[in-house]
Amino acid sequence: MAPGGAADASAAAGMADREPVIDVRGLGVEFLRNRRYRLSLREMLLKGRTTTPKGTFWALRDVTFDVRPGEAVGLVGANGQGKSTLLKLIAGVLVPDEGTVTVRGGVAPLIELTGGFVGDLTARDNIWLTGGLHGLTKAQIEERFDEIVDFAEVGDFLDTPFRHFSSGMQVRLGFSVVTTLDEPIVLVDEVLAVGDKRFREKCYTRMEQLVSGGRTLFLVSHSERDLKRFCSRGLYLHRGQLRADGAIDDIVDAYNDDQKRV
Repeated sequence: MAPGGAADASAAAGMADREPVIDVRGLGVEFLRNRRYRLSLREMLLKGRTTTPKGTFWALRDVTFDVRPGEAVGLVGANGQGKSTLLKLIAGVLVPDEGTVTVRGGVAPLIELTGGFVGDLTARDNIWLTGGLHGLTKAQIEERFDEIVDFAEVGDFLDTPFRHFSSGMQVRLGFSVVTTLDEPIVLVDEVLAVGDKRFREKCYTRMEQLVSGGRTLFLVSHSERDLKRFCSRGLYLHRGQLRADGAIDDIVDAYNDDQKRV
């Protein structure tokens, strides 16, 4: 056995004995194909009806898996296969139409980083507001305030309305606030791909600290480098169903092989 193999096997065995922090069973979500059915001028004149497809489709169907404490799991799949929908279900933003999602522990969602920020409030006020919405006490926000500001590099703009920030500055502040939370589960949806190279490296370092500190990571990314850097296990979603679950290298290879056939 390679050096460290026994320790890794022992850690894996111990992890398998622990209760899942994310438990997904028979999960399904159904969406409308179109919110509105609008007649084009040509359709009104010639047919009097729309030819836009109606009905519903299943963004996810019969998805089952679990994630143990401390696991780092990468979610792989092409665009439109249900990856972001799955993250939102785990975060509690969406409610499933079928099956169940059980999350044992708080979640730090790196999904829509600026979604909870108010444009007319200053950066200072938004830090207090967002931290409070995520359950931080006044004392905790005060303790972490300087760290949040320093990481986001917005010290000169604390009293500037958030809507005047560039998109890059907004993302930096959002990432900085969310990654200071104490939640045991971290959900990440492509946010590591934003910002300039220097800030991305800061994000990578922060993510590595979270994972090495025992957090559970659930990462959506199209970057093989990021997936293999942070994750040991992978889930492959295809057409809303779980096609494969295994070692991250094997899952990435399976996805790439399927893409070559498209």
